[in-house]
Amino acid sequence: MNRPDHRTISDFRKRHLSALSGLFLQVLTLCRKAGLVALNHVSVDGTKMKANASKNKAMSYGRMKTAEVDLEAEVARWLKSAEAADAAEDAEFGDKRGDETPDWMTSKEKRLAKIKEARAALEAEAKAKSENKKAEAAKSGKDPEDPDGPPASSGKKRGPKPKTPEGMPSDKTQRNFTDPDSKIMLGRDGFIQGYNAQVAVDARAQIILAHDLNNCAADCTQLVPMVDAIIANTGKAPDELSADAGYCSEANIAAMENRKIDAFIATGRQKHNSPAADGGRAKTPKTEEMRKRLREGGYESPYRLRKQTVEPVFGQIKHARGFRQFLMRGIENVSAEWAMICTVHNILKLAKAT
Repeated sequence: MNRPDHRTISDFRKRHLSALSGLFLQVLTLCRKAGLVALNHVSVDGTKMKANASKNKAMSYGRMKTAEVDLEAEVARWLKSAEAADAAEDAEFGDKRGDETPDWMTSKEKRLAKIKEARAALEAEAKAKSENKKAEAAKSGKDPEDPDGPPASSGKKRGPKPKTPEGMPSDKTQRNFTDPDSKIMLGRDGFIQGYNAQVAVDARAQIILAHDLNNCAADCTQLVPMVDAIIANTGKAPDELSADAGYCSEANIAAMENRKIDAFIATGRQKHNSPAADGGRAKTPKTEEMRKRLREGGYESPYRLRKQTVEPVFGQIKHARGFRQFLMRGIENVSAEWAMICTVHNILKLAKAT
């Protein structure tokens, strides 16, 4: 039997990536018709997945600034010496010589251009982030010039000015030259250059109900979008939801209450000298209420369903099927690739059940 080689498959995937990612909802509909989705209990989790880029190809903003100065000086020195050499050759040979720029200098000029481009991109991202933060601060009654400070009406003094100028990236902010959308993230095996891949999994048959991919290492901001994606994909909110401590916040717990979802979200370890541990009044009442609820539930708490719902899905994708690194580059392409991986997972579950 003839089989297409890897290049044919790769070209097909690239050409039809958006269409392939759109199959997710169609397959999910088939899974629901087959009775594989109950929406009684759903678990949300994320995993750090390697990008098609090396973390050694990344550079910090601080290093960019010094490297840019050094390369510009080196290029300027070479141009000056080249002009002197050209003048001497013209005097001796006239217009008969036309030496080209050496490869080593062309390489340095290209590197300088890449660094300038990366630096400009980091500055644009930092400026946009700062403007968004000011807009959110204005909505919540805070001083737009001090969005991290107390409300403007509180009368409290503003804190000291940050070391990094407003609207500028810190010197530690990094950008990768191979896949600029990917970020340095801490995974189970140390730091990787990668993406944060999210899934919401139904407990009945480990069917993925929603997926997402982003370049933010923190999970906390992903819970509400994932739950809203579940509702959009199925037309219904789950009865129960579990998530680990990375998703815990007052806002997330409140959002689950507003959507009438019975949430079980880990709150992390309680510090020994915290107000709650000493019997005092908790500063975050919803978080403390959730902690108490999980503690009282013990081994019977629905939170424990996570271990047999979402965690095995990542194990099946990474270890059983060997998918540990994305092949595409750029967050749009990688998002479509993750959608395809999630679709394949559901197809395999559907095939096994029927």
